[in-house]
Amino acid sequence: MNTPMRTLAAQAQSLFDLTLTPEQAAAFDTYAALLVEWNSRMNLTAITDAEGIQVRHFLDSLSVATALPRAGNLRLIDVGTGAGFPGLPLKIVFPDIQLTLLEATGKKLNFLREVCEALNLRGVEFLHARAEEAGQMRDRRAAYDVAVARAVARLPALLEYLLPLVKVGGYALAMKGRTAQAEAEDSSHALKELGGQLVAIDEIQLPALDEPHYLVRVEKIAHTPNPYPRKPGMPSNAPL
Repeated sequence: MNTPMRTLAAQAQSLFDLTLTPEQAAAFDTYAALLVEWNSRMNLTAITDAEGIQVRHFLDSLSVATALPRAGNLRLIDVGTGAGFPGLPLKIVFPDIQLTLLEATGKKLNFLREVCEALNLRGVEFLHARAEEAGQMRDRRAAYDVAVARAVARLPALLEYLLPLVKVGGYALAMKGRTAQAEAEDSSHALKELGGQLVAIDEIQLPALDEPHYLVRVEKIAHTPNPYPRKPGMPSNAPL
């Protein structure tokens, strides 16, 4: 007989030392229900079972908390957020975060707006743009303490999406799988060119998963030159 999955609150506490209130736990339940409902009408995720949502979406997102600066009113941008991961789970647990959800697909932003309305989340911006465009916007460039992304691009290209958005002294966080170390080794030129410095590659332990998960932490130590990010498509087609 299979052992029942521990509750999200219990897992968040044991894995990441995060204490969820009953209201926050209920918010995750509502989020999961909306994800399944909307996914029946549009392609948000291939993972719709309860355990998969809890582990691969919610707990995976909350693992980012281990690398967040503990400052009030942290400005965080989730680049290519898709169905809201990791930004919205972090916002639920840390309501003081000033969150921007960057997404190029308008229908996905409609879903995110409904989730935020249902959960009464305040301090969330919805930015309909590509990362290359956002990084050249005057009010977005070097505006964030943290830029984070999951399953968006290989690290050399991803750094060109993230680092222009981050203040000097801030961080780019990349959620990666088994190729994390190899991607980091391929990113030395991108780091130098964009003003970043690799801080660490943290292994993330998630329950009931065989494949490794890593959090690549990069500090921004110098201003990103004005030509970056380049025009849409160029960072991925011709990575630094």
